Amino acid sequence: MKASVLLNAAAGLRPEKIEGEAAHVRDLFAGHGIEASVEEVPGPDLLARAQAAAASAADVVVMGGGDGTMSAGAGGLAGSGKPMGLLPLGTLNHFARDLGVPSALEEAVAVIATGRVREVDVGEANGRVFVNNSSIGVYPAAVSLRDAWMESKGTHKWMAMGRAAIDTLRWFPVARLRLHMGDGGVDVTTPMVFIGNNRYETRLLALGRREALDRGELWVYLARDSGRVGLLKLALRALAGRLDQSRDFQGLGLQEVIVQDRRRLLEVAFDGEVCHLPPPLRYRIRPRALRVVVPA
Repeated sequence: MKASVLLNAAAGLRPEKIEGEAAHVRDLFAGHGIEASVEEVPGPDLLARAQAAAASAADVVVMGGGDGTMSAGAGGLAGSGKPMGLLPLGTLNHFARDLGVPSALEEAVAVIATGRVREVDVGEANGRVFVNNSSIGVYPAAVSLRDAWMESKGTHKWMAMGRAAIDTLRWFPVARLRLHMGDGGVDVTTPMVFIGNNRYETRLLALGRREALDRGELWVYLARDSGRVGLLKLALRALAGRLDQSRDFQGLGLQEVIVQDRRRLLEVAFDGEVCHLPPPLRYRIRPRALRVVVPA
C-alpha cells in the first residue's frame, strides 16, 4: 500500500521540530508495511494538495490535523473515489471521534493499515465542503475575534476564545436572514444558525455527537431564545452537557437550504474555519460522497 500523508504545518504534532515528526509518522507507517510520502503543508494549501493527491498513484490520502484539516481533505477527495485516512492531531477532532478513529497517533496509523473503507456524507455551501457543520452568527464572530487575539497578542487558543466569547456576547451580533427550505421561505432573526452534516445529538452527555454520518440529511438548528441572556444560558447548559433539543433549539432535517441576506458578505464558519462569502448561501448534502478509513 502507498499513502500520501499531508500534515497541517499549523497543527503541530509534538514540541519537536516538524521534520522529526514527519520522519516519525513515516516510520509508523513503515512498521505496518506501508510506503508513506509525508509532507508538511501550510493550512491554506491543504485543499490544493489534497486534490493533487487524489489524482496520484497513492492508495490512500491521509490528512493530519484538526477538523479544519479534515474539511480541506474532504474538499479535495469527495467524489474522487480515493479513500481518506485520518490522523486526528487537532484540539477537538469531532469528525474522527464520530467515526471512531482513536486520537493516539500510533493507533490512528494502525486504523489506516488495518481498517475498512466507509462511505459518508459531506455538506457543501457555494462549493465549500464541510464534514461537521457550518454556522452563521455569534460563533464565527467569536472565532474571528479569537484569531485576532492570538495573532496580535500571542494568546493561547482557549484563553483567546474565552475572551472572544465574552466580547461577542457584549457586542451580540444578530443575523436577519431569509431561509428557503423546501417549498417555502421563512424570515428569522437569530444570534445563531447552525447547519450540521447529519443530525447532532443534544441530549445530556451527548452534546455534539452524531449517531450516523450517512443518512443524507442536513440538519438546520436555530436557537429558540434570540436574546443575549437566553444565549448565555444556552452556552452554560452546553458547557454542563445539559442541552435539550426540544427546549433549546428548533431543528429540521432536509437535503438543501438557501440562506439569503441583504449584506454583501456573510461571515461563515465551516468546521471551525471562518471565511466571508457573498449571499445567497446554497447549502446541500452530498450523500456518501467521501470514502474514509475507519476501524474494522
